[in-house]
Amino acid sequence: IFSILKLNSAPATAAAASMCGPDIQTPSAIQICRIMRPDDASVARNNRDRCVATLARVEHTDFLWPMCIGEVAHISAEITYTSKHSVEVQVNVMSENILTGTKKLTNKATLWYVPLSLKNVDKVLEVPPVVYSRQEKEEEGRKRYKTQKLERMETKWRNQDVVQPPNTVSYSQSSLIHLVGPSDCTLHSFVHEGVTMKLTDEVAGIVAARHWKTNLVTASVNAINFHDKIRKGCIKTISGRMAFTSNKSVEIEVLVDANSVADSSQKRYRAASHSSLGNRSETLSQKKKKEREKRLEEGKGRYLQMKAKWQGHM
Repeated sequence: IFSILKLNSAPATAAAASMCGPDIQTPSAIQICRIMRPDDASVARNNRDRCVATLARVEHTDFLWPMCIGEVAHISAEITYTSKHSVEVQVNVMSENILTGTKKLTNKATLWYVPLSLKNVDKVLEVPPVVYSRQEKEEEGRKRYKTQKLERMETKWRNQDVVQPPNTVSYSQSSLIHLVGPSDCTLHSFVHEGVTMKLTDEVAGIVAARHWKTNLVTASVNAINFHDKIRKGCIKTISGRMAFTSNKSVEIEVLVDANSVADSSQKRYRAASHSSLGNRSETLSQKKKKEREKRLEEGKGRYLQMKAKWQGHM
């Protein structure tokens, strides 16, 4: 379809003709690159030891120019350097206006891949060397390889030096930031309440999982208060923290803040959920601050009321 459109379109002026690139009398071709999938193979397909290229590092990604709806994207990738166990790939993305033939570079990226054996994913395979057009390219690629390798090792060392704090309220407290899109909203551009309820339950589950580090389920939802509507385009911040813990359950308080990208007004509504963790026995250490002690007493009162209500139902 793109070829037909390009063949039948002609620039209106000589200036536009100079922007088209190839001659309008020359047929235009569309190149499609596709990876062969298992469904494309025959029964007697090759069963040799295969490997998979795993993304190890994104060196940089540059968004140089926006790509508009209706333009054709041309993506080209090239191996620019190979070490013994890694490959550097540079990707360029061009956008083409099919009416004028104008092309522009919109994105550039440099990525590093490592080949792993499919039979043993812990085994790193060797990479065949690439043939360089000039010796300078190999030297430049070797410098980029040493630089990224050193940065990766430094990042790995820093991650190993991180000391996990104890299971305190501040440690298990978690937040989730969500941009409200059209699929989250009604026809009137307001967020579905169910979308917010799902996100609050996810955050509550994360808080409980970080504290207990085991499987858990939501046992009940005490109350959900919707104070205001959230519009499309807002940024929602869902924050959860523990309010009370018994031997086999935890009460988690969740707050939702909605900030408009264009408007500085802030909107908030609150939800509280009570999650049960089965037979897991855990006792939260005594709170030192008065605010935490007050929240603990309030949570204990709600827990006793909820427990009595459950026993009455049973």
